Amino acid sequence: MSVVTDVNATIASIRREVCLLHAELTRYQLVIWTAGNVSARVPGRELMVIKPSGVSYDDLTPDNMVVCDLHGRVVDGERAPSSDTDAQAYVYRHLPHVGGVVHTHSTYATAWASRGEPIPCTLTMQADEFGGEIPVGPFALIGDDSIGRGIVETLSRSRSAAVLMKQHGVFTIGKDARSAVKAAVMCEDVARTVHIARQLGQPIPIDPRDVDSLFDRYQNVYGQKDNS
Repeated sequence: MSVVTDVNATIASIRREVCLLHAELTRYQLVIWTAGNVSARVPGRELMVIKPSGVSYDDLTPDNMVVCDLHGRVVDGERAPSSDTDAQAYVYRHLPHVGGVVHTHSTYATAWASRGEPIPCTLTMQADEFGGEIPVGPFALIGDDSIGRGIVETLSRSRSAAVLMKQHGVFTIGKDARSAVKAAVMCEDVARTVHIARQLGQPIPIDPRDVDSLFDRYQNVYGQKDNS
């Protein structure tokens, strides 16, 4: 198989995966109408695949996913890419370990973002997945890489896979697009639970040493291991 054929096959596979993962955003009620998106890095290439702008989730297909370079320029696709393309391209350029980025306006997490308030780590599940509080990033306007700069700046100081961009919404990262979607689902669940807990009283923070222990176990021990 030629190098070009191999790259094309990889991109086709990522287009299918990114398209299918958008169904998880609607399944878990993390988005409405055409808002939100999933993107994925093309391994070994300065390329990413992202949702087209303003297209209904019911109308998404692998073929209308847009391939862009890591400066947001369209490389392949008939549609305009998401308005978050420049921001996510910035993330991929500056965080080489990131293979997937997700953006949502999920209700409870975005409510925390509207207050500019991080979600305190009061749940073992949050310690497992995010390694502490879910931080707040700065307010930034859509349309260039300003949001991306805020994401990178904030997450460079945190173990969290999620950031609440102030008065905007949620961005999550992962080793691949599926991991980033998982982080978005869990971020909303944590945001909802901690919000409800605050209606009952003051949630109790988990000791930082226990957060470290929980995070290490979940990231390195939990689940099935590939013994091949």
